[in-house]
Amino acid sequence: MRDPLSILARLHRPALLMRAARIGAQEYKRQIHLPRLLGYGALPRHGAALFKLIELEADLDDQRKTSDAAYHLLRHIDVLIAVVGEAQILRASLDRSSAQKPGADHIKLSGSAAFFSAT
Repeated sequence: MRDPLSILARLHRPALLMRAARIGAQEYKRQIHLPRLLGYGALPRHGAALFKLIELEADLDDQRKTSDAAYHLLRHIDVLIAVVGEAQILRASLDRSSAQKPGADHIKLSGSAAFFSAT
């Protein structure tokens, strides 16, 4: 399976669309935005949601490029907001999980040893 963040790194959209998406992503709330875009029910994991959003956005971008009468600018921006928001959440969770892995300079203690070393 391909990495959704690498797909996004190669994605190029008009600057004004992306600027609107980045501004909107500051207020992105997954529980509110995703059901409206992907359908109601259980929310998919961040990576799966990102793949679905990328597909939706690609269809909207094709409509934009071909001047399709069905193209809806606000829906395109809404999907881009969700893409940017999900990408930020995914990056943050990946950074957090890599920071929690013990390295050579990190000793993981458990139980009473952890308690006494922390006090």
